[in-house]
Amino acid sequence: MSRDEMTVLQNYRLTNTVNHVYHNVEFYRHKMQKIGLLPSDIKTIDDLTKLPFTTKEDLRDTYPYGLFAVPISEIVRIHASTGTTGKQTVVGYTRRDISTWSECVARSLTMTGVGKGDTILVAYGYGLFTGGLGLHYGAEHLGACVIPIATGSTKRLTTMMVDLEATAIACTPSYLLHVAEVLEAEGLLGKLKIKAAICGAEPWSEAMRLQIEEKLGINAFDIYGLSEVLGPGVACDCIHHQGLHIYEDYFLSEVISEQSQTPVAAGETGELVFTTLAKEGIPLIRYRTKDLTDITYEPCECGRTTARIGRFKGRSDDMLIIRGVNVFPSQIEAALIEMGTTLPHYVMEIDRVGTLDVLELKVEVEERYFSDEIRKLEGLTRQIEKTIREAIGLSIKVKLVEPRTIERSTGKAKRVIDKRKLM
Repeated sequence: MSRDEMTVLQNYRLTNTVNHVYHNVEFYRHKMQKIGLLPSDIKTIDDLTKLPFTTKEDLRDTYPYGLFAVPISEIVRIHASTGTTGKQTVVGYTRRDISTWSECVARSLTMTGVGKGDTILVAYGYGLFTGGLGLHYGAEHLGACVIPIATGSTKRLTTMMVDLEATAIACTPSYLLHVAEVLEAEGLLGKLKIKAAICGAEPWSEAMRLQIEEKLGINAFDIYGLSEVLGPGVACDCIHHQGLHIYEDYFLSEVISEQSQTPVAAGETGELVFTTLAKEGIPLIRYRTKDLTDITYEPCECGRTTARIGRFKGRSDDMLIIRGVNVFPSQIEAALIEMGTTLPHYVMEIDRVGTLDVLELKVEVEERYFSDEIRKLEGLTRQIEKTIREAIGLSIKVKLVEPRTIERSTGKAKRVIDKRKLM
């Protein structure tokens, strides 16, 4: 589909969506009336900026069904966030929404080289979290064989990975690195049939992707989504890894300045915003994701012409301000992996000593460092501190710990412990 053809489709679907929410969702009707906006004022995607934003707080304030645009009798499935930072955000899907979701995930898997005849281990959590069922239905829609391993026993996963000759795996990138450790310890790396990993649900660096590929001898792909917009399958990268292709026939994207809340130029970093174009159950207008990235509209080497979002720089709500310096965990992760002298497991602890914020980074290193002379361990500590200081512009304290000291997670890795919030 050409860019002009895509624009025509987006114009049509945007006007339909605006009409749908205005007449069926009191929240949007009130917001639009408050600024004197009518559905007839939105004629093309160029009018998008006239519309108000939607935030996660809006979903919580209207909990549970306040943003639903159809009767509950038309909803066939409900998912929800974990609610760790407040009320859960509840999202509903019509039968058509489930079909759309499955198609988007199938597109993503096709982009990674997975298709009919492949066997994919889905090691995301099943249940209210969208990861497990999202990948499951998409893989079945594609005609692939699904092993719904979910999260839990890594030993069971590695056994089935080998015995059932899985050719792909879907899980968080941090968990996949843990799986690689276990496979290596069990001497199973040479028995794998895996060719691709579809990783998401947490930020990860390009350096981590390369490390996964080297350890397992596979191609690792980044899949993006969030439950409020749909779930995994909003965008995915291709074999060239030059950004994640957005399915623009279903999602209209913007990148805005956090300060001015106006769109930034292509290639500039800002907050990613989505408007759903075909969702029935809970369509969202200009939903602020909090994810920081950039966008390009240049055609990709793979031949696809859809917009691409760059690798995520972090989240605006994950950003740490330490002694006036903005710090993202992804910056530290990238610096550590590029050094190549530590294991890919770390945790950041921030505390306040008097009036001064102090950041301590605990990092796993190989056992051999603890059997060497103490001065070598101290030298490595200083080297890491220097590398991180140059990466983030802030002096930190580094504590080296032995392998498997830091707790592993089958889901999103716990990278930050901010003790300042506990005081």
